[in-house]
Amino acid sequence: MPPGPPPPNLAFLVMSVGREVFEQVNDQLAEHGLAVRHLAALGHLAGAPGTSYSELARRARVSPQSMQATLGQLEVLGLVVRATPPGRGRRAELQLTDEGRAAARRGRELFERLEQRMLAALDPADRAAVTAALVSLFEEVVVRGRAADD
Repeated sequence: MPPGPPPPNLAFLVMSVGREVFEQVNDQLAEHGLAVRHLAALGHLAGAPGTSYSELARRARVSPQSMQATLGQLEVLGLVVRATPPGRGRRAELQLTDEGRAAARRGRELFERLEQRMLAALDPADRAAVTAALVSLFEEVVVRGRAADD
C-alpha cells in the first residue's frame, strides 16, 4: 500500500492561509487604489498619530525608503498629511486626514467580514479556541521574535 500524504504541518498551514487572506485583502483593496501595505500604514497612524516615517518602517518591518514611497502614495491620495514642513534631516510627523480615517475604518471592516467568513463553519467554542491559539502563536512568533531581533 502506497504511503499517504504527509501529516499536516502547522507552519505550512498558517503560511498558506496567510497568503490566501493577504491576496483576498489585496484584491479588495485594489478596487480602491490601495494595497495591504497602505492599510498597514493607515492602521499604524490611526493608532499613533504623529508617528514618523522611520518609526512606521520599523513597525512594518520594511525599509524607510519603502515606507516613504507608501506614505507618498497615501499623501497623493489625500489620506495622509505631514504635520511638519518637509526637509532633509527633519522628523516628519504624519497625520491621517478624514478620508484616511475613513479608509482605515473600511480596512478594519474588511478584515472583520473576512474573519466572519473564515470562521463561519465553526461553532462558537471552536472559534474562540482558534482565535486564542492564533493570538498565542502571534505573540510567540511575531512579538517575541521581533523583540529577540532588536
